[in-house]
Amino acid sequence: MSEVPIRDESIRLGQFLKLANLIDSGADAKAVIADGQVSVNGDVETRRGRQLRSGDVVEFAGRTARVG
Repeated sequence: MSEVPIRDESIRLGQFLKLANLIDSGADAKAVIADGQVSVNGDVETRRGRQLRSGDVVEFAGRTARVG
């Protein structure tokens, strides 16, 4: 699991997927989130605008990243 630091208090899920290099583009993020392929803290998340905070764990395609 990689730890990905963020500058602010929170970050949107779509932005975090790109920042953590789990996805290539915002359009790709929108598609995989809408398809239910992304989980946050073990639960499937379909809202691209979901606010993530430090300690949240995001999983996609067998890869995991923690918000730092």
